[in-house]
Amino acid sequence: MRLTKYAHSCLRLEHDGAVLVVDPGGFSDPAALDGADAVLVTHEHPDHLDVATLTRRLDRNPIPVYGPAALGGVLGDAATALVPVTPGDTFTAAGVPVRAVGGRHAVIHPDIPVVENIGYLFDATVYHPGDALHVPEDVEVDTLFAPIHAPWSKFSEVVDFIRAVAPRRAYALHDAMLNDNGYGVLDRQYAALSRTDYQRLEPGTRIDV
Repeated sequence: MRLTKYAHSCLRLEHDGAVLVVDPGGFSDPAALDGADAVLVTHEHPDHLDVATLTRRLDRNPIPVYGPAALGGVLGDAATALVPVTPGDTFTAAGVPVRAVGGRHAVIHPDIPVVENIGYLFDATVYHPGDALHVPEDVEVDTLFAPIHAPWSKFSEVVDFIRAVAPRRAYALHDAMLNDNGYGVLDRQYAALSRTDYQRLEPGTRIDV
């Protein structure tokens, strides 16, 4: 399975000629959706779901969009493509086995409502948690994409999350709101403290998983 890291939280997985895209949000390149056979969305926030771009893609060629049922309220006409997902569900999207975990977004502030958030395990080895630090049970994660910076996160909590998941390697996710100063500081600290092979991939970088 070949994976391309796009900006912020967007991933593109290619497997046996099929393409699966996760979280095509407003900070990412719309080209991530080119040729997609299925889309997975962790939650409704616009940095994870660019409704206008996704709708244009669906208008050209309808494909399934998997995600929390709450997405139906923000997708508009595109809601007809939604396949609701709940924690514990297992399914196949674009030929890739997927397990849904988690269920709730991390708390940003007590005055801001907490929305549904689904994390996805791909082929029981690659984990995209969305905007939550949920540690999945009964699985050995090989490749973790860890949200390294967000209004709801704290560095020490993310480090402890990576340690608790204990992947063979971890890549930075949710990083589009940082500048070069922040990248430098956090990359050094995560590499030093995460107890795994940590890297931050530039948008467009491909890896095999």
